[in-house]
Amino acid sequence: MEKLSEALLADMSSKGIDIDLSLSILEDWNSGFYDNVKPVKAVSVPAIDGESVIDTSALVTLIRPFDQAKLLYDSLNLPLPKGLPRSGANLLFDRASLEELGLRLLSRAAWGVLNGGSATSYADRKKNRAYGDDVFSLLAAGFDRLEPLCRDKPKGLAPAFLNPDGSPGPSFLLLKMRARLLLAEKYRGRLGDSDMPILPLFQMSSSGNDAELAQAYEAMRAEALLSGPAASLGGIDASGAVSWATGIQPMIAAFSHSSEGKAKRIFDSAWGKPDSALALPGGHGQSFRILAKVLRDLRASGIRWAWLGNVDNLGFVPDPLRLAVLALSGQPAAFEFAYRSPLDVKGGILVETSEGGCTIADIGPAISFDEVRRLEEGGSSILFNCATGLFDLEWLVPRLDEIGRALPVRFTDQDKDAGRYSQAEQVTWEVASLLPSFLSFAVRKEERFIAAKLLAETLLASGLGLGDPRVPADLAAASAMLHRGLIARLEGEYGLRLREGRWSAAD
Repeated sequence: MEKLSEALLADMSSKGIDIDLSLSILEDWNSGFYDNVKPVKAVSVPAIDGESVIDTSALVTLIRPFDQAKLLYDSLNLPLPKGLPRSGANLLFDRASLEELGLRLLSRAAWGVLNGGSATSYADRKKNRAYGDDVFSLLAAGFDRLEPLCRDKPKGLAPAFLNPDGSPGPSFLLLKMRARLLLAEKYRGRLGDSDMPILPLFQMSSSGNDAELAQAYEAMRAEALLSGPAASLGGIDASGAVSWATGIQPMIAAFSHSSEGKAKRIFDSAWGKPDSALALPGGHGQSFRILAKVLRDLRASGIRWAWLGNVDNLGFVPDPLRLAVLALSGQPAAFEFAYRSPLDVKGGILVETSEGGCTIADIGPAISFDEVRRLEEGGSSILFNCATGLFDLEWLVPRLDEIGRALPVRFTDQDKDAGRYSQAEQVTWEVASLLPSFLSFAVRKEERFIAAKLLAETLLASGLGLGDPRVPADLAAASAMLHRGLIARLEGEYGLRLREGRWSAAD
């Protein structure tokens, strides 16, 4: 095992790095333990068949066996709706009946976010020049305004958009907590049940940001975006509006860049300083281990389904219709995939493997971009992972330990302001390869995947650069689409109105 200097050990400790875990990962790598972690080999992409892959925007009727539907309703002590059309041994659910079922199931559901990382990459100036100097120059004023509010902070506390008047918008987390309260108002009103439970909130934080998040939640109690809908719900106080069940992820150290050779060591020159480590989360895939107690407690309290997604996706809000479709399918989980845009050349896509199953695989290691283009030109729809999952806890909870061990650890090289290093991560969505089967939802990106990995993307989606000829055509089209989606989400699920150049509460 690598011998670390006393100065480096002290630095790692001061930054909240789990030294033993970091050295264990390092030893496993250098001993060849991860040599058998192979990329997924994709052979094709699945068709949108309306059964295992469903375009929910186009869904008119869902056909399910009567016995299967009756079993679900009986297990939830719900009466089977009268008047549902039948076709032989099947029941036919239209969108209205699915929506009503989903609203009722919300009392058995929870909503979780992966909040373990900081905005290190998000506000990294070098990374944000990815679209070219011309694009960055037109975003510079907005970048300079938001960057101090993002750097070295939990990503969820960063402004989710820039207002038209140039002021920062609410944080990702504040908006998500507001959406949850507004959804509770909706289903209580629609179902006429003022005592219906409100979706419990849960999160994976990290040892590096948990205290800052807790302090921020305390301050958010007085936020007008929450106090209005919380008061209208009656049974929820200011504390309940910001209450999160939490699993805390330990930080691990960055490792040396692969250019230094296959054998790795602890990266010890962050920001050009000697004996300076870099604290990083070990990837969102650790969530199955970190959130194990939270998920077990939720299941014990009667919660059956749980959403889990990245905090920086403004399209990630609970959806009753998709919840109903999953429940009626009997599948252990569902994942959302957005139709590919011209800018989607990297990331995970839904693929079929040589074994005949489906999983999520990265373009490049698992399937070449040329193959993606060939399949697309042949009429196949390429679906990109939205990093959102909906899990049946009845299936998931007994297998949490097994999944936590089985998810592979992958190393990726980074070149950022802090230096050149490699990062060890487990990826949450590789859980798809461990499931016996799963349901896939094909969605419109502007509706369900308004995600920002870079501050530049947030600024473009906020409307900066619209119509500017310095923005390449493909980027301009994608940004305009996301801008329209952002406005629709702010006016819809988040209940905001634009007044004098600033988005504020409509209530």
